[in-house]
Amino acid sequence: MINTSYKVNCDTLETESNKTIENGTLHVYDNRLKVHLNNEIKEVGLAEVNAWGRYDDTQYTSASSFAFTTAEFTLPNNAGNVVSNTEFPFYNGTKLLSENTNDVYIITIAFKAKINNANGHFELYLQGGNGTPYDRVKDIVIFPKGNNVEHSYAKTFQFYADEDVITNGLSIKATASDNGEIYDVIYFIQRTNKG
Repeated sequence: MINTSYKVNCDTLETESNKTIENGTLHVYDNRLKVHLNNEIKEVGLAEVNAWGRYDDTQYTSASSFAFTTAEFTLPNNAGNVVSNTEFPFYNGTKLLSENTNDVYIITIAFKAKINNANGHFELYLQGGNGTPYDRVKDIVIFPKGNNVEHSYAKTFQFYADEDVITNGLSIKATASDNGEIYDVIYFIQRTNKG
């Protein structure tokens, strides 16, 4: 018979150091995860895995919006206001960033927008720097309320980080059917898996 689970009750690292722990066990204490493999110990902060950041654009508001045309454009967000529980920036005012290959993220992109044609739309998508098809992660934003009428949106995407994202980052792009305006852009990014 082989044990498939071990439980060690320790409150802190100091009390744990007095215990003998079997190879292959996982142990949580003081919001830390300790993994015992082949007599080596790896420690990961749980908060590092479940990290998040909110990045608000402070340049374009309803009083001074960003005008877009039918040409591809990057959503404006200067990260002028940041609230985060991690030191690593998931967005630097230009690109989405990842700390590790194989990290997994959820991003909610909130914004207000108007378009000149009530039947208009734009496609919102992610774009990598080296040919990785992140642009397949997209959604169509429609404007049903009328010409030049403000709409509020919150679009959510999931994505992972490959070497391209580590090297080049990701941009958030849009292509519109008609001219319009966008403002009050916010990115809320949560890391759900750490490489």
